[in-house]
Amino acid sequence: MPGFNGIAWFEIGTDDPAAERFYGDVLGWTVAHDPQSPTYSVLTTGDADGVHGGLFATEGKFPSYAVFSVIVEDVEATCRRAEEAGGKVQRAPQVNPDGLTFAHLLDPADNHFEVFTPPPVG
Repeated sequence: MPGFNGIAWFEIGTDDPAAERFYGDVLGWTVAHDPQSPTYSVLTTGDADGVHGGLFATEGKFPSYAVFSVIVEDVEATCRRAEEAGGKVQRAPQVNPDGLTFAHLLDPADNHFEVFTPPPVG
């Protein structure tokens, strides 16, 4: 995994169940369903050493999106810095069942991206 402030993941959010087939047919990506989450799947790209990502079933709760994800040391501190720099927090920091903390941000031009901190080790 890249170091802090590196792009470490991508995520596609959609309520269209055909998205799995689309990315498989067009790009050859494979999908593995996360047994701990009915709404999340892991996408494996054709580059074994490259960035991989997830497919999030929004169930109509969020608009569709495709974002890059940056690993950071502190999600809440990154959200504060983003707001101080003219950005916005689109989805406030949350912790998933595995302990991963994430938030969705908008830059000053409303470009959407995600930041996350891995779960604590131990």
